[in-house]
Amino acid sequence: MSKIKKILVSQPRPDNEKSPYFAIAEKYGVDIVFRPFIKVEGVSAKEFRQQKVYIEEYTAIIFTARTAIDHFFRLCSELRVTIPDTMKYFCTSEQIANYLQKYIQYRKRKVNFSETGKLDGLQAHLTRHKTENFLLPISDVSNGEFPLLDKIGIKYKKTIMYRTVSNDFTPEEEFNYDMLVFFSPAGINSLLKNFPNFEQGDIKIGTLGMTTAKAVTDAGLRLDVSAPTPQFPSITAAIENFLKEQTKASKKK
Repeated sequence: MSKIKKILVSQPRPDNEKSPYFAIAEKYGVDIVFRPFIKVEGVSAKEFRQQKVYIEEYTAIIFTARTAIDHFFRLCSELRVTIPDTMKYFCTSEQIANYLQKYIQYRKRKVNFSETGKLDGLQAHLTRHKTENFLLPISDVSNGEFPLLDKIGIKYKKTIMYRTVSNDFTPEEEFNYDMLVFFSPAGINSLLKNFPNFEQGDIKIGTLGMTTAKAVTDAGLRLDVSAPTPQFPSITAAIENFLKEQTKASKKK
């Protein structure tokens, strides 16, 4: 087993210095580089107008990500749409709900959030407000299916406000990693776009989530580390175990 010395984590560097990634780097003497393979771009006001969605017609918004909040309020500003104080907000987690304070005065009576971190946790809140006209900002990579909302029977409209694009590597960037860690199928697509002749060889690939793991194997690549599993609920736990086993193996030689 070739020794892992340098790991590329395809996410932005954590703000929290207590992140498990930093502890892993120190404990196992590996260099962890944070470099997203993908980035989010907002749709332009012109592109948004082409969807024929008029924000002022809606009385409630469903947010599934902080990115959606940023691009919703950006478009409102660019389109000169004034959001009324009566607007109601429904968020899929408390963290997303708290992020709203960047743009609005937070009042519990108009901000509802899921306790589970998923859309399903909003069912009771949405049912209580069935008469509202809901707007649902999404990205271009959303599968576009929201069976819960259809089941409840609320009136809602999906609208694309941002898109995921490849964060291309420059010719000057070195690509000398022993392990690559991905968090979405879009990251795998970006890898193959940037390096169409990519040969995995001894490079290890780790993933978080089933759809990302499937994207690796569908691309004909080898999956070496995956999470979540019953034993390793997080990708950092899975990576640490992999490095621990590697250290044990090297000591036996």
